[in-house]
Amino acid sequence: MTRKPTVEELGLDLDGQMWQRSGDRDGGIEIAFVPAAAAAAGPGSAGCTEWVLMRVAGDPDSRILVYDRHEWECFLDGARGGEFDDGAS
Repeated sequence: MTRKPTVEELGLDLDGQMWQRSGDRDGGIEIAFVPAAAAAAGPGSAGCTEWVLMRVAGDPDSRILVYDRHEWECFLDGARGGEFDDGAS
């Protein structure tokens, strides 16, 4: 099993990404879609056509999660199906 690259290994200019926000306040979720060709080759990059980056606006630690397209689609499917509803209450 190959591991996914970290944001650092992708070698991206994070400020240069087109971040989509869920709201205007801190705590909102931000998502950026990055073509694999725009990222440096890193572990787990073979066969990946797009990376999806997720962060929380205002996070003092600036943590970013990296998903491949398949993982992102599975996450969206779970959210649409109510898989995470218990955590929201």
